[in-house]
Amino acid sequence: MAKNKNTNGHKPETFHIQTFGCQMNLADSSTLAANMITKGFKRVDSEEKADLLILNTCSVREKAENRVYGRLGEMYKYKKRRPNLKIAVVGCMAQRLGEKLKERVPHVDYVLGTDRQFELPDVLNGVEGTQQVMTAFGHENLDFITPIKETPHSGFITITRGCDNYCTYCIVPYVRGKEVCHSPGYIIDAVKKMVDEGVVEVTLLGQNVNSYKSGGIDFPELLERVVNKAKLPRLRFMTSHPKDLSKRLVDAMADTPQLLGHIHLPVQSGSNRVLQKMGRIYTIEHYLKIIDYIRKRIPETSITTDLIVGFPTETEAEFEQTLDAVRKIRYDSAFMFRYSVRPGTVAAKYNDDVPEEDKIRRLHKLIKIQQEIGHQVNQREVGKIRTALVEGKSRRDDQISRARTEGNKIVLIDTADLKVGSIISVNITRADAFTLHGNLSVLN
Repeated sequence: MAKNKNTNGHKPETFHIQTFGCQMNLADSSTLAANMITKGFKRVDSEEKADLLILNTCSVREKAENRVYGRLGEMYKYKKRRPNLKIAVVGCMAQRLGEKLKERVPHVDYVLGTDRQFELPDVLNGVEGTQQVMTAFGHENLDFITPIKETPHSGFITITRGCDNYCTYCIVPYVRGKEVCHSPGYIIDAVKKMVDEGVVEVTLLGQNVNSYKSGGIDFPELLERVVNKAKLPRLRFMTSHPKDLSKRLVDAMADTPQLLGHIHLPVQSGSNRVLQKMGRIYTIEHYLKIIDYIRKRIPETSITTDLIVGFPTETEAEFEQTLDAVRKIRYDSAFMFRYSVRPGTVAAKYNDDVPEEDKIRRLHKLIKIQQEIGHQVNQREVGKIRTALVEGKSRRDDQISRARTEGNKIVLIDTADLKVGSIISVNITRADAFTLHGNLSVLN
């Protein structure tokens, strides 16, 4: 393993972080940045101003890793012009590859896995015992991972780290380790701190939030305690696993206005045989019962999902079962992917026998059907008044404000005068497959 040679060279003073992947990675980047600043380093808003470039990486799919390799290729050009520039790769891809990453990309200086990434300031300062490549599990002290708000009005709090599900296609348990949970007191104090700093919406994060348990407190009870003790206007959570999503959780959402009406519930496939081969534990019939109960108790909640096509041995008939499930459930939106082999997973040992052209064809057909459904589902929003959190300006027009509804849908409002972080009432006037449009109704 590479020793820490930083004390013999140029020590960075400024840093810039680029994040790949999920909200948990965004939360980790915010925490890492805060830790860097506490240790005397300065965050800058561009790569050109930074002495240290940090890539917080994702390994869930091959495409995510290829994007990182692409960025590292571009950074090599920076390093040729600026020999003192340092490059750190942290997070899931760093965890999966370790020393192999430095062997493949020699101009990378530091490789820190998911348990060690918050030690980067110590590595840069040459603290005894640190090294340029660190991927060992079991060193992360949860009490020292301080949640950081992502914007002045919103924040992420990771309530569980790691995963015990070991779905056969998924690399996460191998790169994030076994599931561990923060205590209820830690989470509540973190939310209170954010509220005191002006945050009005918090998202609780975990690979499977439903499996949360600490000190005899399960996830529904944790949500109730957060709402009652933290006085937070808007609370979200993700991601949920169908095997652990309980009626108590749905009932809590139905009875608690602060718990916003959106559930992300990955189904992955509509075929029971494929679900079993994926290690998903539930059946499609069980999944549909959950959906029915959600729709019964919270009729207008937004339901989103993840879907994989072309999993090893998936037949055309089984793919059609997935399409049937999508047509029946009618998701608001979905993240859809074709299967790609992740080295180190159980599924990597399977024969990847679905031809690539079939994977692509199936994915395109699924996307087309889901987009049509998403457009139809969004039409039910037209004429409704929704409560939304103003997030900023439209990316395409700074005269239009962008807000997010209870159902996690983006709504564009034809005015530039809305205060970021304010909670507004919006009359929805039209909708497409991805975005709502509306007029300001009543400012709260």
